[in-house]
This record gives sequence, structure tokens and C-alpha cells, in this order.
Amino acid sequence: MAENGKLPPHNVEAEEAVLGSLLVDPDSIIETSIFLKPEAFYREKNQWVYDACLALYDRNEAINQITVAQELTTQGRLEAVGGAGYLSILVERLPTSLHVEHYARIVHRLFVMRRLISAAGQIAAIGYEAEADLDSALNKAEDALFRVRRGESPRDFIHIRRVLEQYWEEGSLIGAGLGEVGRLPHVDTGFPALDELLGGMQRSDMVILAARPSLGKSSLALGIARNAALEQGAQVAVFSLEMSKEQLVQRLLSMEAEVDSKRVRLRQYTPSQEKRVMDATGKLSGLPIYIDDSPALRVVEMRSKARRLHYERGIDLIIVDYLQLIRGDGRSENKVQEISDISRSLKALAREIECPVLAVSQLSRAVESRPSHVPMLSDLRESGSIEQDADVVMFIYRDEVYIKKEDWDRINPEKPYPEGIANLIVAKHRNGPQGQRNLRFRQDITRFENCPVEAEIEQAALPRFSG
Repeated sequence: MAENGKLPPHNVEAEEAVLGSLLVDPDSIIETSIFLKPEAFYREKNQWVYDACLALYDRNEAINQITVAQELTTQGRLEAVGGAGYLSILVERLPTSLHVEHYARIVHRLFVMRRLISAAGQIAAIGYEAEADLDSALNKAEDALFRVRRGESPRDFIHIRRVLEQYWEEGSLIGAGLGEVGRLPHVDTGFPALDELLGGMQRSDMVILAARPSLGKSSLALGIARNAALEQGAQVAVFSLEMSKEQLVQRLLSMEAEVDSKRVRLRQYTPSQEKRVMDATGKLSGLPIYIDDSPALRVVEMRSKARRLHYERGIDLIIVDYLQLIRGDGRSENKVQEISDISRSLKALAREIECPVLAVSQLSRAVESRPSHVPMLSDLRESGSIEQDADVVMFIYRDEVYIKKEDWDRINPEKPYPEGIANLIVAKHRNGPQGQRNLRFRQDITRFENCPVEAEIEQAALPRFSG
């Protein structure tokens, strides 16, 4: 439809060249089907011809003038496109089939431009809603542009057959180590015992890592960020609402160089320590980790920043430290409702960008008042909706924090004191088993490490201290 006397951008010659190429050289559809959809064609009859070609390709049948005409007849569209004669015209007008991808890119680019014009109209309409909430208006405007960039229309029903096809298409790529082209099928934590239990952090999952203060939540989250970036080349976005970027980097340097965190903070090194810190600096500098340390960040701002980075780099993992420090939209009646809204927004972000969101969370003081200090799902602070929204909930528990050595020796005289042993409890796992795994925690450098096998077996058999 014309806008201000202008027709939307299109190129009929390029559309016809694409279709003619497919009729002359059926293998050309391998190049175009990856990115070009029927709705990208401006002329409806060209959409129908391309759709017929795709239908034949999906069934692994030959593509030529006869088969395409038959497919259009079956769909009741042959006469509407101009009959078999129109297919002959497409072939006659074809300059050459050698440049089919070039023609297809022209068609796709102009389609995106038309969608951009449409999105601009939607945004203008939003702008005229003078009484609308500002955050809601900005969010709707971003949604419109986000769909243009991703080439999506608002979601609608999709036949189960297509979902199953996508499942097997992704499965063949996962066998080769990738999900979507250039994307990881899942992100490992870098701790084999934990990854074996979780199967890695899956795309679109919200993972909650919770514990009481000073048990190592931030350190474990940073360790996972480092492992994912180093071992898988994962693009990691870190929202650090508690620590400044300088503090965060100092902690990473201490972990990587194995130099006491206090020395790193005060820059008091021996010559050998200084060399290790310099080496660690070089190693960390090459990792695809992006840090935002904006304090009191609102969830709508976090979503916008994550989207922008995803456009530019493609995000494989988002880490939020920590959930209770995110600001809501100011419309919630109380803190519980606010955290519920934030939790739902983080889950929505994970699905939208299709990457795991690892959110650090505080636990309530109820843990301290019980005889057993082992965390439970009901201890998640301020909101039961965190438990509902999360796909995985993990707790960190360390016996040494609550039990003195002399008490341990009295109750467990034949068992070694679990110094430096952190128990990771997977209390919820929507798509897999629950369980517990042990890691070693080095307090001096605030780093989690894999436990020796003996320690895993030994610690797993230890009875819990009940007071």
C-alpha cells in the first residue's frame, strides 16, 4: 500500500530472478531457503510460487516448471498466479541463475525495509498515546524494532510438525557441537560434576544460584562466566549490581592468578605473584566477557542493554548479581510483588534472547534460625515466584560456616572436617534430576574448583549436622 504517495520499497525484477533461478537450477533453493521466506516477496503471486518451491523442497521432490505448476494446482493457486505461462515467463526473463543469492538478498533487504516502515508507524502510534506509561511505551517500541531485526512477526500458532522439524534440525547441529548457526546448544559451568547433573545450562533457561551472604555466590557466578568464555568461547554479559567493575576484575584476577585477593586489591605482590597477575591479565583480556556495573538498574534498562549487546555480539550467557538489587517499574504494591515481576521479566529475557540467565539470589534469614542450616526452596527471599519461574535452582552450602571443627569431631569422629568443601544442591531442575555435587572452595582467592573424586565420595556420605 502506498504511503504518502510512495509505494513501499520492492524490486519485482529481483523477485522474478529468484523464482526463475529456482526453476532453472533447483539446487539454488539450498542457498535461498536459509534466509528467504515467502512473505519477503512483495507481489503475492511471487510469494505463492516461492512457497510452492519450498513445499517441493521439503518433500525432497524435483523443482521445475511442471512440478511447480502441479503444486500450485493442488493449492488452488495456479490460475491466480497467471497459469503455467507465468512460470515460462519467469524462466525467459532470467538474466542468469549464477547470482541467485544476490537476487535473494535484494528481496530480503527490501522486505526488512518494508517491515521497518511498518514498525515506524507502530512506534509513531505509541508516541501519540499521551497518557501511556513511559516504560511500557518504550518497551513496546523496542519490541517492534526487535522483531524487525530478528525478522519475526508477533508469535502465532505453529503446527507441531514444524516444531518437530526444528528439533531434529537443531539436533543434527548439536551433534556437531552447535545449535543455531554460530550458537552454543548449551553453556557448561566448567565444573564436570555439576555439568553432568545439569546437562549444562540450556538456552532459554533461568538458573537461580542462591545462598546466604559470604558463601561464595558471586565467586561461583564469576567462575562460571570465566569457564564458559574460556572453554566454550561463550559471549557472556555480566550485570554486576553489587560490585563495581574494578572489584569484579580484581576478583577475577585473584582467581586466575591464584594470588590472595587482598594482595590483588592492595597491589602488594612478590615478583612471582606480579608475573602471574600479568599473565592472568593477558588471558582474561581475550575473553568475550562484557560487564555492566550500573547500580540499582531497572529491569527494563537491563533488557534493553542485553538486547543491544545481543544485536552486536550475540549473547550466550547472561549473569545477574544479584536479583534483589534490580529495581522494578515502581508500580508494584510491595517488595514481594516487585521481585515477582522482576523474576518473570528475567525468564522472559532468557526466552527472548534464547540464552540462559544465571541470576544470583539472596536467601531469607530463616536458614539461620533452623537447627539444620541446609537451604530449601522456601528460603528463596521475598518471592515464591522465583521458584516458579526458575528452570534450575541451586544452593551453596558449606558445613564449615556453621559447624566448628571441635563440634564436627565430636559428632563425626571418623570423618575429616569438610574444610574448603562447598556443597552445591540442585533443589529444582525442571528438565532433569535433582541432586548434590561438591566443589572445593579456596577462600583466599575466592575460587571454586573441582573436587578430587575421593572428596566427592567421602563428602557425599557425610551426615548432616542437625544442631
